[in-house]
Amino acid sequence: MAEGGGALRAYRALLGVQARSQAAYRTSFVVDLVGNVGATVFDVVTVLVIFGVTRELGGFTLRETLVVVGLSSCGFATADLLVGNIERLPRYVRTGLLDAVLVRPLGALPQLLLMDLPLRKLSRAVFGLAVLLFALGSAGIDWTPGRVALAVVAPLAAVVFFASVFVLTATVSFYWVDSGELANSVTYGGRDFTSYPVTVYGGWFRALFAYGMGFAFVSYHPALALLGRADPLGLPPWAGWAAPGVAVVAASLAALAWRVGVRHYRSTGS
Repeated sequence: MAEGGGALRAYRALLGVQARSQAAYRTSFVVDLVGNVGATVFDVVTVLVIFGVTRELGGFTLRETLVVVGLSSCGFATADLLVGNIERLPRYVRTGLLDAVLVRPLGALPQLLLMDLPLRKLSRAVFGLAVLLFALGSAGIDWTPGRVALAVVAPLAAVVFFASVFVLTATVSFYWVDSGELANSVTYGGRDFTSYPVTVYGGWFRALFAYGMGFAFVSYHPALALLGRADPLGLPPWAGWAAPGVAVVAASLAALAWRVGVRHYRSTGS
């Protein structure tokens, strides 16, 4: 218990150092906060532009699509805030910084996440949450206790799922250092995929991303359950409630891949 308490204090100290260092120059920090909203704003604006020339997108109205966008934006932006800097792992492996992390008596993954926690991305997560709350409030949802619970659990599951994807794709750098572009294609490509109803995609692409990799359960199926809509693709209603289970599976795979990757890692010798 004492060792656990000591580790917790160490993690808090790392977080405190990051917070103080990033907030030391307040004007710069505020500018970064405002500037980082842009990516999530762009996702929403893109959908609004599309609906400027059409009344439906893949069989979904604007208000229904905003529920999908809100779940995706809230989940991804929060995961990017908490875990997104793990995408720097290839640089840590290349420079040997990971060696120093591994010899410390603390968990390697928490250290890496807290070493450069991008607090400037907090504004993006807040904006994503605001989009989700607006979408849920304007979609005309027939609220039941179950849907209220899903509205709380689904965004959390999306955070866990996207965080798992960040970690999973980062572990490739234990075997292939120059894997950054591949990782980005999955993480940021997955974000873009989940920003729209999966009915706009087709063929092998939809099968791979939506169900092979599980991205359909981040926003599309939870949105169907919240809206009380049947799935145009034919999946049963319970699929809308599967997001937490899919997130647990993704987290388990990410944890396993991380442990195997760390064991496989060999020092750079630098």
